[in-house]
Amino acid sequence: MTPLFSLQKPFVAFIRPLDGIRIEGTPPHHLVTEDGVRYPVLTVEAQMPLATVYRLIVSWLQEHAGEPSPAVLARDGAGHARGWLDTAAVLSLCVEVADNQAALLQTLMETMSEATTVVDLDANVQYWNESAEKIYEINRHHVIGTSLYNHFDSESIRLRDALFNGSRVQRLYHVPRPDRHVLINSAPIVRHQDIIGALSIEQDITELVRLHEELTHRTEDLHNLKQEMNRYQSQDDPFYMIKGYSASIQTAIASAKKVSATDATVLIHGESGVGKELFAQAIHSASRRSDKPFIAINCGAIPAALFESELFGYQGGAFTGAEKKGKPGKMELAHEGTIFLDEIGELPLELQVKLLRALQERQFYRVGGTEPIHVNTRIIAATNRDLEQMVAEGRFREDLYYRLNVFSLDIPSLRERVQDIPELVQLFLQEYSASHEQPVPRLATEVMQALIDYSWPGNIRQLRNVIERLTILQEEDIILPEHLPPAIRAYLPAGGSVPAIAEFSTAYGVTAQPLTTPLTNPLSNPLGRGFVRREPLTHPSLVNAPLDERSQIEAALTRTYGNKKAAAELLGISRGTLYNKMRKYGME
Repeated sequence: MTPLFSLQKPFVAFIRPLDGIRIEGTPPHHLVTEDGVRYPVLTVEAQMPLATVYRLIVSWLQEHAGEPSPAVLARDGAGHARGWLDTAAVLSLCVEVADNQAALLQTLMETMSEATTVVDLDANVQYWNESAEKIYEINRHHVIGTSLYNHFDSESIRLRDALFNGSRVQRLYHVPRPDRHVLINSAPIVRHQDIIGALSIEQDITELVRLHEELTHRTEDLHNLKQEMNRYQSQDDPFYMIKGYSASIQTAIASAKKVSATDATVLIHGESGVGKELFAQAIHSASRRSDKPFIAINCGAIPAALFESELFGYQGGAFTGAEKKGKPGKMELAHEGTIFLDEIGELPLELQVKLLRALQERQFYRVGGTEPIHVNTRIIAATNRDLEQMVAEGRFREDLYYRLNVFSLDIPSLRERVQDIPELVQLFLQEYSASHEQPVPRLATEVMQALIDYSWPGNIRQLRNVIERLTILQEEDIILPEHLPPAIRAYLPAGGSVPAIAEFSTAYGVTAQPLTTPLTNPLSNPLGRGFVRREPLTHPSLVNAPLDERSQIEAALTRTYGNKKAAAELLGISRGTLYNKMRKYGME
């Protein structure tokens, strides 16, 4: 027989047939077996879960104390008897389920790499697996059956919230011991809407935190080195100004570099604000025409009546108000260089014909002119429209589309490269701080999370404008959530905390502001460069305990693996103040 693991299986799956069974009374009062054994009858629905049948038997026995245990008769929806089981058989099934579930739970506990703890309503430990032994260095024989309060300070036990408030915790950062860092998931164990215990699963991330602390020691030096390299690399690589390391933007850059070595016509697709002109300029700068003009013209910004004269120029006296000597057009100015036709999808149909002729014949006439002007110009066009759809709708000429679409280059939106947002934010912060002659501000953790979660319909142009606003509104070199525009403020995490990590807990029950991102990424530790907690983190063992100042500093440095920036934040002082105090006590 297949092992039984759940009491929710329907009773009909276990019943015996009624062959040779006699049922007495209407409704049935007694059931008599072939051997003449006579049982009182408890009637149940055939599809009723085994757990419900068990509870009905218990209620029946309480109501009929002193009487023989009943036979359980299963009836279908039409009221027909389907089969039966005696009480002993039902209880035997329930015991089998309990044994199998206990074996399953034991296997799960010993298989999980996370520390797993189960307590009852009185916080007495019922399960404590091998991983919990390793993390907390307490043998299970010393903890099972005892109160959790015997081993941990009551204020640092996260299971208390699950037991007394019924609250759940997911990926909560916790430091149960000075040399141990974990992420906690905890929840109450609920039965019939009553809390009967609590479960805690804790992932050891000590090694991730340690690796990150090693990285933070070198952050400042790496930043300075990057700044130094920028001055040289930007001169050699025209694409260097296009920032981002995501796969999508790197693919676009690689394609652009390949086509820049040719004279092929390029059609750049991308939403408004993704940097289409920046790509066009980089393609021109990396081409053999780099020492020739790069001329940009926005097809959507010039009135249709003036577009022809802007593109092709006009002969002297061609129309009222024109220059007497005439004026060269953009195509003529871009001779031997590159002309960038931005928003090509906005060009009216009647002008598309003239542009197509100029592209095909590589010559054109100025407005009012009679002499053809021959040009050798590379064409780069860009659009945020679906030109194929416009062709199908008759709003864009098919022959012009295929003339432009020799090499198609797709630029990803900011939504498709969210991993680049932190780098772009830091870049724009530095740019606008320099232009405003102020220090580079730091971001509250909630602000960066909201910037990452926002959809950015205006892409990089919108992000740049938002960062400029934030650098203007920042206070005391910190950008806070209230500085965000209302549209982005709506993306702030509920309750002001960052998802996945609700608070920074210590073994003493003290909490600090939320971390920037889940600590499953070792680079997301809040002590890293560029992010700041809303309030200085204080620790009772460092502030309230009867320690002298030198001992407090030593304790902070020990707890942060020697990271002076982190130690300063832990003590609630600036890093400069920490260095001064270390010199004072000869601790350098």
